Amino acid sequence: MSALEGSLYEIAQIFLIPVLLLILASLAYSFMLLGGFAVEVWQRRSPTFRSSFFAQAIKSGMASDDLELDILKRLEWPRVVSRSAPMLGLVATMIPMGPALLALSENDTANVGRNLVVAFSAVILALISASICFFVMTVRRRWMLQELRLVEKDRGARHAVS
Repeated sequence: MSALEGSLYEIAQIFLIPVLLLILASLAYSFMLLGGFAVEVWQRRSPTFRSSFFAQAIKSGMASDDLELDILKRLEWPRVVSRSAPMLGLVATMIPMGPALLALSENDTANVGRNLVVAFSAVILALISASICFFVMTVRRRWMLQELRLVEKDRGARHAVS
């Protein structure tokens, strides 16, 4: 390898551990998000349930535009994780592929196997994380938009009465 190619290879290898740690963090976050979502699904079965978003919207008197911004803020991290986890999975797949291909050219099947296990495990976990976050984000967005409509209808009814 030329010096440039060798430098690129070494720089790419530096990122493997941080990327794997970010994938593990996104997986942990997605399971925490899923747990909170399961609790909320259970709570929503009660006819008296009011979400924190709904309670804040009623109490604060914020304009609809501000409430929409609040929805975006509340869903920001699930959206970031659902979008970035697959990219991290791709990076974590590609970094070990270089050493795996080198090992393959040297007939070192044990090293090929070790590198491929890391590559495919990382992408699988990243995709699971992204899928969970995307699912939760999609359902919560619908819930919050439905609650926003209720707040707007309530405000419209109040203005019509006065």
